[in-house]
Amino acid sequence: MHPRTVTPTAAARTRRRVRPGGVLRHGLAVVVALAFLAPLLWSVRVSLATPGDVYQFPPKIFGAWDFSHYPRAWAARPWLRYFGNTVFIAGCVVALTITTSLMAGFAFALMKFRGRGILFGLCMAVMMVPQTVLLVPNFVIAQTLGLYDTYLIQILPWAASVFGIFLMRQFFVTLPGELFEAAELDGAGVWRMLFSVAAPLARPPMILVALNSFMGSWNSFVWPYLMTRREEIRPIEVGLQTFYGAEGTDWNGLTAAITFTTLPVIVIFLFLQRYFVHGVYGVEGGVRG
Repeated sequence: MHPRTVTPTAAARTRRRVRPGGVLRHGLAVVVALAFLAPLLWSVRVSLATPGDVYQFPPKIFGAWDFSHYPRAWAARPWLRYFGNTVFIAGCVVALTITTSLMAGFAFALMKFRGRGILFGLCMAVMMVPQTVLLVPNFVIAQTLGLYDTYLIQILPWAASVFGIFLMRQFFVTLPGELFEAAELDGAGVWRMLFSVAAPLARPPMILVALNSFMGSWNSFVWPYLMTRREEIRPIEVGLQTFYGAEGTDWNGLTAAITFTTLPVIVIFLFLQRYFVHGVYGVEGGVRG
């Protein structure tokens, strides 16, 4: 058998594949990834450190590891109940946010009605209002309506997202008009055009809105902490404040709890991260000649 030879074309292709610019980009990507992972890695290390090593800087990477903080942190609070509450609240928020964003975005983009521009401008103006300014009036409203210390008060205020409405509206604006003209010629009404034509094409931005709403609900602390009193309806983030006390902060227990409550969000992101990267504006193949 003759030894395998590399043709000049293949060799040239190999040389083109390995470029200094590509190596530099990958190196920068690794550095940026480590910078973003550093807080999480530090939390994991503190959760495994001995109490005497918690305040040491820089932390000992290969110091003594103490795994007893995890069962202690797990036993400190009913985390399964917190997990169930958080998933239920986040699921309801995601479902309502997708529905309202889809319908409002479709209306602002494709439906003609009086005052459409003014209403859309008012929706965008909501993004400029600091949420902390609204805490006191919202608390009074919740007390008046009897929603305080319920699941509803943790769901209804986030049933609509200005970001979701804006994103869906921008997506629908880019859709070819021929799609809806053809649907109208076939006798489709507004609702059928929305759910049979627009919604299937809008899956990427819908998933992006869902992920944004889910993470916002999962990480919410101030609102459920102020609006709830019973432990059986509180979410995970409120449970983490258990480790803050008058005598100081239990950093080992807190970081251990942060670690096992953050893992579900990381897993979800890893499975759906491509929707953050690919964008939401591709509708190639939606129109046939």
